[in-house]
Amino acid sequence: MKTIHTFSIHFWLKRKAERKDGNSPIYARITVNGQRAELSLKEHTPTDSWCSDTGRVNLRVSGSQKTNDYLSQVQSDLVDCKKELRKEGKFISAQSVKARYLGEDKSLSTLNELIKYHRDNEIKKLEAGTAKNYSATEKYLKRFIKKKFKSTDVNLGQIDYAFVLSFENYLRSCEPLMASQPLTNNGIMKHMERFKKMTTIACKLDAIKKDPFAFFNASFIPFDREFLNMEELLVMEKQPFKDPGIAKVRDIFIFACYTGLAYIDTKKLKPEQVVLGIDGDEWIFTRREKSKTPVKIPLLEKAKKVLDKYSYCLYGRDRDLLLPVYSNQKCNEYLKKIATKCKINKNITFHVARHTFATTVTLAHGVPIETVSKLLGHKRLSTTQIYARVLEQKISEDMSVLKSRLKSV
Repeated sequence: MKTIHTFSIHFWLKRKAERKDGNSPIYARITVNGQRAELSLKEHTPTDSWCSDTGRVNLRVSGSQKTNDYLSQVQSDLVDCKKELRKEGKFISAQSVKARYLGEDKSLSTLNELIKYHRDNEIKKLEAGTAKNYSATEKYLKRFIKKKFKSTDVNLGQIDYAFVLSFENYLRSCEPLMASQPLTNNGIMKHMERFKKMTTIACKLDAIKKDPFAFFNASFIPFDREFLNMEELLVMEKQPFKDPGIAKVRDIFIFACYTGLAYIDTKKLKPEQVVLGIDGDEWIFTRREKSKTPVKIPLLEKAKKVLDKYSYCLYGRDRDLLLPVYSNQKCNEYLKKIATKCKINKNITFHVARHTFATTVTLAHGVPIETVSKLLGHKRLSTTQIYARVLEQKISEDMSVLKSRLKSV
């Protein structure tokens, strides 16, 4: 702990902020080792009644005693804050004394306080689609606490590795929040990841002394993600639809299959993001909404046709969007009808378009995975490998080339 050589509290009047009624705000100045922090006391007094030498209101002014008593109490409280910090072994500075006085350095002590802190300070930094998932994790945590501890809250000191394992086991056996959304292994791991983010914050705030997840490894089960093969993609492109809404969703989906754009990036695509690229042809220059990664995508002919089809006007509330994209929920609802009509026996969602671009449109046609990674806007190649499949057809083609080369040796 840094040694304190000087510590003082001085009250002063902010005359530059004098109000029309002649009153000015009173401030406290905390000084530790020459470093200052100023604190507004939310108290006003007539400007001409203030005595700068004493840092108090002139006693001959009516009501001065009440104000001066308040200032003396503030001074006493600030001194107590410094003593508390010293007793706790905390670093003492003008700012830390001010923070303690205002209650801004109050350490979290319970799980419910941590959940509230995370909701008030951290969730707002996340995208809406990510933020909404924390609500379910919070509900499962509260149910777990109620069942295991017969209580509505627990001290953060009780959250250790055993607590983490107990919560995981609870998720594997408890009733899901919604019967239509059972808890799978990967779903459970996502809840554990969200809980870990909360406890990491508590560790950083020194509210939990030891990371309870230090020895916990999230075990996700890899699974093959749906994508359309070229035959299915062509069938969907050519299939006529009487319903204009369904036809529109099909067109937008096809556009995403040939650009690799995620739903939100397709929805927010604007005219100024379609520009002439290095080859003199049209490219999409955008930034992924999810990761803010810049993406540059040459426009394939079938993607251009979709843009041309809807180029007669602009869309969205501000009439500044290139494509008429419905809500993600409505798109996925229509895509199921489209899959049925096309006799495609797969669970088609809008995100399937991104996988189709990675697998069928690019990798299967010889585009290197490093290039595909750039087109998808991935920061790591390992992320692209989740999307990528080495198709039997591509293996056959590559081996045929190899056989031909070996024959000529």
